[in-house]
Amino acid sequence: MSTAGTGVTASRPYPGAATGFSAATVVEAAGNVGAVAHEIKPVHPSFKVWGPAVTVATPSGDNLWIHRALATADPGSVLVVSTGNGEPAGYWGEILSRAGRARHLAGVVLDGFARDAERLAEVGFPVFARGLCIRGTSKDRDGAGSVGRNVTVGGVVVRPGDLVVGDADGVVVVAAARVDQVLAAAAERDRKEARIMEQIRQGMTTVNIFELGDD
Repeated sequence: MSTAGTGVTASRPYPGAATGFSAATVVEAAGNVGAVAHEIKPVHPSFKVWGPAVTVATPSGDNLWIHRALATADPGSVLVVSTGNGEPAGYWGEILSRAGRARHLAGVVLDGFARDAERLAEVGFPVFARGLCIRGTSKDRDGAGSVGRNVTVGGVVVRPGDLVVGDADGVVVVAAARVDQVLAAAAERDRKEARIMEQIRQGMTTVNIFELGDD
């Protein structure tokens, strides 16, 4: 059995989702860096996720390392899971969602598939995945996997403790070292957009606001 990496739990908390920043705002504030592949979406459109990453790598078709990560992750953490890009399988379902809620985790982002869609919506634990697949997974005790090491999910390298933000539009990952800078930029972007909305209410057109007319 492979050993888990260090850094299973997040090194720092981040301001909560109450900040109201959308995934789109955060990725724009980050300079369009960190957007996870657009196919990875919430299983239910109401799901939102915000928190530090606990990174997981699991063999294709096997979800044992997900169980191990869930058992040790700090409350408020987001499991970010690389599944080996093998054949589709349902790596996450109702049981894991209920366990995630019981552990007070913030959610899970899978570079793979989930199942039990109706039950997941009922439980309300945020699950982001490439889609749904009813095929089950194995649990090989000797399978090569890890918790707390860098993983690549949806084309983005994710490190333990990176900030993960997701909503109906998709998921963005912000490197831990950039979080303060990006959140400050996100706040300024929201203020700027609020001014634009007010100009629109006052009758201005977007052509005028953004100076898109002919010179």
